[in-house]
Amino acid sequence: MATIVREAASPVKDKNYDLVHALQMSLQHIWQLETYIADADADGDTELAEWFRRIQDNNRKAGEQGKKMLMQRLQQEKG
Repeated sequence: MATIVREAASPVKDKNYDLVHALQMSLQHIWQLETYIADADADGDTELAEWFRRIQDNNRKAGEQGKKMLMQRLQQEKG
């Protein structure tokens, strides 16, 4: 039987913290995927490199959406 591993719950119960964390992960993945793309390109695996680029593009879009959402929320809280 497989064991389900779960991450520890966030010590901060705050939706804006969750948004910031998800935004940070999206932006980090954009940067990290550069290495994966370079590795695939170096091995001549264009199919894999393009797949990584599509994932990177999705993370870029999510990052832009997250930044806009965060700005709006911070402005609303500021009043």
